[in-house]
Amino acid sequence: MKVGIGSDHAGFVMKEAIIKFLEEKKIEFIDYGTFKEESVNYPDYALKVSKAVTDGDVDYGILICGTGIGMSITANKVKGIRAALCHNEETARMSRLHNNANVLCLGGRVLEESLALKMVELWLNTSFEGGRHENRIKLISTLTGL
Repeated sequence: MKVGIGSDHAGFVMKEAIIKFLEEKKIEFIDYGTFKEESVNYPDYALKVSKAVTDGDVDYGILICGTGIGMSITANKVKGIRAALCHNEETARMSRLHNNANVLCLGGRVLEESLALKMVELWLNTSFEGGRHENRIKLISTLTGL
């Protein structure tokens, strides 16, 4: 498994904590930035990670901004991305189990670090259930052209 991770300035501190977690778990990753806490535009990083997922450079993406909202809106504009803005362990688990999310979006200013790390671990270790959910994902793709 290979993970692409990116953040804006508001998600930088949490991104660094998640990177440390990935290193400890020996999960391969690519850091797409930002590499500082100075103000940047979140769409730039959402697009880098999303394109890495759709191009097959990484298997999954993790995006962090202040609330996660901007990252999730931007990522979901990329064909083939199913980005899920998650707020707790249950939403993280269900986003993989039922929605086969390939990008996890988190809010660096609204989540405690310990909860975010639990969510990342759960998200990465949950498999898509398939079955009736596969048909729903196909329907979404058909309706949106994505």
